[in-house]
Amino acid sequence: MAGICPVCGLPEELCMCEEIAREQQQIKIYSMKRRYGKIVTIIEGIDSGDIDLDDLARKLKTRCAAGGTVKDGKIELQGEHKRKVEQVLNEMGFLVEMR
Repeated sequence: MAGICPVCGLPEELCMCEEIAREQQQIKIYSMKRRYGKIVTIIEGIDSGDIDLDDLARKLKTRCAAGGTVKDGKIELQGEHKRKVEQVLNEMGFLVEMR
């Protein structure tokens, strides 16, 4: 017998909480120039209560073939990856705003 999701009330195999959370995020992607002229792509606006930032960062780093980290609720990727990140997040079901 499967459990019931405490948030949406559906059985766990039919739970839509994460998909709904993805659609409600207001994600912004932009680039900054850091020390020594290095470019960093920053993804912000993801609610860490609904989405696992470490897992999402790991997936983005793998798809972009870049290093990066999670700091202060933001994902930072080394290099200029705005277009690639937008494409990957759209495939995952997020709504993205470019700055």
